Amino acid sequence: MTGPDPTGRAPGDGAPPHFGPGSNSAVLLRRLELTVRRRLDGLLQGDHLGLVPGSGSEAGDSRTYHPGDDVRRMDWPVTARTQVPHVRETIADRELETWVVLDLSASLDFGTAECEKRDLAIAGLAAVSHLTVRGGNRLGAVVTTGERVDRYPASPGRLAADRLLRSVVATPRAAAGRRGDLASALESLRRPPRRRGLVVVISDFLGSDAQSTADWERPLRGLSARHDLLAIEVVDPRELELADVGLLTVVDPETGQTLEVPTGNAEVRRRFAEGAAAQRREIAAALRRAGAGHLRLQTDRDWLTDVVRYVADRRRAGSGGASR
Repeated sequence: MTGPDPTGRAPGDGAPPHFGPGSNSAVLLRRLELTVRRRLDGLLQGDHLGLVPGSGSEAGDSRTYHPGDDVRRMDWPVTARTQVPHVRETIADRELETWVVLDLSASLDFGTAECEKRDLAIAGLAAVSHLTVRGGNRLGAVVTTGERVDRYPASPGRLAADRLLRSVVATPRAAAGRRGDLASALESLRRPPRRRGLVVVISDFLGSDAQSTADWERPLRGLSARHDLLAIEVVDPRELELADVGLLTVVDPETGQTLEVPTGNAEVRRRFAEGAAAQRREIAAALRRAGAGHLRLQTDRDWLTDVVRYVADRRRAGSGGASR
């Protein structure tokens, strides 16, 4: 019998459950919820994952100006009455509205390690839900498969978040030959404008060609003008490098195109790795240009450890971590 892990992890904690056809979604979601709570509670204290720390936007009291204060917050009526420079304090809004754009297109129905990318994307949504839905915070989602777009209004409370997760797990898989449309899902979140908050985009950010990042980069930039952004990139190790398994027949799930790859050829594996690395660098650069935080989750890694490390690093850097 396998004993407990000295780190507190249960066997299998590193991989999210597989929400495949015929699986008991309710049981798997319960297991995922328990795993997320056990690993995140006590490690990441605070209610908010993503609002940029600041003074807030609601008007508060005035106080005497001190060198270093932002002159844009000068309270000129009080300054005129008292003949002493004053600045207006502001009150930060403590209720966070989080929107998740979840890409469940056919390219995520793939995985060669501990789970499929689709399972990892749903697990990422569960982690975001656990980190943000507290104290009246609201969570909503836009789920796109390429065939359909499902919108779930932002609602407060753990029960609403659990209903959202169950609905997302029940989303039908995209049919082969249908390409995803992440840009349209992002655009639907921009118009009409929503309350300022946190937008989390969960996707593999893959497209048909080198110009694919231009499709979703522009609406992502538009969202960054109003919201704090977090991009969760879902990756499988076979998308980064090929294993030597001889002649391999691969199928593009979003186009149906079939290709035979001689993985026994070292030059082919080298060129594939170089091309994949260049593609991932371009995705990372596009996310930086859009002003989004970037978290990569891989199907062969402990995804919750990566989440903990990312949020902890953001808090230490003071660039958008959770507010207490």
